[in-house]
Amino acid sequence: MAGIVGTASAAASFASGLFPSHSSKSSSFFLPPASGLSTGRKFYGGIGVALNKGRFQFLVSISNVATEISPAQTQKLADSKESQRPVYPFAAIVGQDEMKLCLLLNVIDPKIGGVMIMGDRGTGKSTTVRSMVDLLPEIKVVAGDAFNSDPDDPEVQGPEVREKLMRGEEFSVVFTKINMVDLPLGATEDRVCGTIDIEKALTEGVKAFEPGLLAKANRGILYVDEVNLLDDHLVDVLLDSAASGWNTVEREGISISHPARFILIGSGNPEEGELRPQLLDRFGMHAQVGTVKDAELRVKIVEERARFDRNPKEFRESYKADQEKLQQQIASARSFLSAVTIDYDLRVKISKVCAELNVDGLRGDIVTNRAARALAALKGKDTVDAEDIATVIPNCLRHRLRKDPLESIDSGLLVIEKFYEVFT
Repeated sequence: MAGIVGTASAAASFASGLFPSHSSKSSSFFLPPASGLSTGRKFYGGIGVALNKGRFQFLVSISNVATEISPAQTQKLADSKESQRPVYPFAAIVGQDEMKLCLLLNVIDPKIGGVMIMGDRGTGKSTTVRSMVDLLPEIKVVAGDAFNSDPDDPEVQGPEVREKLMRGEEFSVVFTKINMVDLPLGATEDRVCGTIDIEKALTEGVKAFEPGLLAKANRGILYVDEVNLLDDHLVDVLLDSAASGWNTVEREGISISHPARFILIGSGNPEEGELRPQLLDRFGMHAQVGTVKDAELRVKIVEERARFDRNPKEFRESYKADQEKLQQQIASARSFLSAVTIDYDLRVKISKVCAELNVDGLRGDIVTNRAARALAALKGKDTVDAEDIATVIPNCLRHRLRKDPLESIDSGLLVIEKFYEVFT
C-alpha cells in the first residue's frame, strides 16, 4: 500500500528533488457617449464622468501599466529592477517543501484558487511567497489597460476593452509578467476597491475613478500577510470579489464593475487568531509550515541568509541557473496542463473521500482534481495516478473539515487515513 500511494512525505520527496537546497507612459481611451448624452472633457488619471444636467460619459486614462517599450527602455527597466530591494531566490529556500509545492501548483493552474499558509513565526512564509516574483510567467494583456485585460477572454476584460471590441476596434497586445500585489493590513477599503479622485472633482468638475488594488491584481496574485489580522470590512470585500470574480464600486454617483480574478495567497500565525471560515474556504489549498528541527539544516539556513545579506546580487547570481530551470519547468507544465487527464475511477474515489469526510460543498472535489492534474503536468506526465492525488489531497481538504474541539489529531492526517481506506 505504501508503495502505491504516498503521504505528505511523497510531496516532500518529490519537492526535495525539484528544489535544490543550496515604461511607464500614460495613454487614454475616449469612449463615445450613448445616444443623447452630452460630450465630455478629456483628462488623465482614471475613469471620468463629465457632468451636464445629470448626463455623463466615460473617459478612461491609464498609467503605470504594460505598454510597448523600446529595447533601451527594456534595459533601463532591468537596471532599475536590479537597484530595487533584492528578492531572496525561490530555489535557495531550504525545506518547507509542502508550501513551495502548493505555490508552484497555483502558478501552473491559477484556477486552483490560491494558498493559505499557516505556521510558526520566522519560518519563511512571507519570504517564500515574495520569492515567487522571479518565477512568474508572462501573459498576454491589452497594452495600456489598467485591469490587465485578456485580449481573448471577455470574462477578464475591463469595461473600456469590451467597449472597443463591441465597436470592432483593434488594440495592441503585449506580454507582461503576472503581477503580485501586496495587500497591507492598514489598507483602506477605497484603496482596495478603487476611489474617487477628489482633487480632479474640485479642479476640473469631473468625477474620476482611480482603480484600486483589486484592479491591479486581476489575472495576478493578491498576497495578504497576516491575513488572520485583516479587518472584517476588508475580508468582506475579498469574499465578494473572490466569489464573483468581479469588483463593483458604487461611489458618489459612479457605478463601475471590473474583473477581479486573482490567485489569493494568505499567510499567518495561528497563535494570533483564527481565520473566518467563509474566507478560509476561498483558499484552494492549505499549507502548514513548521519550524525546522534538524540542527544541520538550521545551520545551513542561517548561513545562506547571512550570505544573501552580505551580497544579495552575488547570491542571486549563484542561483540563477536553478531559477531559470524552475521557470522552464513551470512554463512547460502550464502549456502541458490541458493535455493531462485523470481517470473516471480516480475522480469517483476523490469524491468518495470528500463525501465520507463530510466536506461541505464541492470545492474540495474540484480543487483536488485540478491540483492533481497540475502536479502531473509539473512531473511531465499526461495522466494522474494515485500518488499524485495522495500528495495534494491533504492540502486541498484539511481546511474544509468541520472543526471538532475535542479532536486532537491533525486534520491532514484524517484526510490521509480516509484516503487509504478509499484507494486501497
